[in-house]
Amino acid sequence: MKRERIEEIAEILDKRGKMTLEQLEEVFPHVSQMTLRRDLFQLEEDGRIIRIRGGAMSVKEVQKVSGEEYTKKTTINTDAKIIIAQKAAGLIDENSCIFLDGGTTAMYLSKEMSDIKCNIFTNGIAVAMELAQKKNINITVVGGQLMRDNLSTASPAAKEYFDKTNFEIAIVSATAFTPEHGFSCNSQIEAELLKWVFKKARNVYMMLDSSKIGKINPYTFACLEDINVLITDDHFPKDLKQLFEEKNIVVM
Repeated sequence: MKRERIEEIAEILDKRGKMTLEQLEEVFPHVSQMTLRRDLFQLEEDGRIIRIRGGAMSVKEVQKVSGEEYTKKTTINTDAKIIIAQKAAGLIDENSCIFLDGGTTAMYLSKEMSDIKCNIFTNGIAVAMELAQKKNINITVVGGQLMRDNLSTASPAAKEYFDKTNFEIAIVSATAFTPEHGFSCNSQIEAELLKWVFKKARNVYMMLDSSKIGKINPYTFACLEDINVLITDDHFPKDLKQLFEEKNIVVM
């Protein structure tokens, strides 16, 4: 019975793309919300859905716009990414001007953000498409070469573009971090873009889940001194937290 219900939920989500818990309760009136939550957890572990605030989205729906490689990344360390995204969403004020990168944590952030009046610059295609569902956010997509693995764009012309662009906050993520090598990524052109972003932003918020610690990617785009706030999950090592705080970096 349980397996049949879970399978039915998956099929409904595949057809509709996205549903809230309230909508699922209407479809399954004799099933408690707690049970439905457990079913969604199971489906996420099976790699068939992605949990979002207040509901879930079919992986097939994400693949329509995001591609298989990007979709795989959205299902890794989901709980940590959602926690980080919720923390970051609480830092975004109305009428602010912000740069968001194109990482999967930024996509979760775009889901968690309130629909308030603000200006968002992003090099993330999936991020922009998620934000486009909100009515009050003004979105500008930074052009350039498409990096298929993370559906982001970057261009050597970014310097000229950002010379004429202003934003208060840059909210970005890294795929790897060590104290010795800093924050790094796999693309040189993306690393250069982020360096220019940091030069324009008044404050830099780094989203980093604990699974990225101890990893090294080819291109470093920031060191500890380049960021103002670190947004992380509950498993972030205490000794590293102390290291950040000694550099006057707020750790959330």
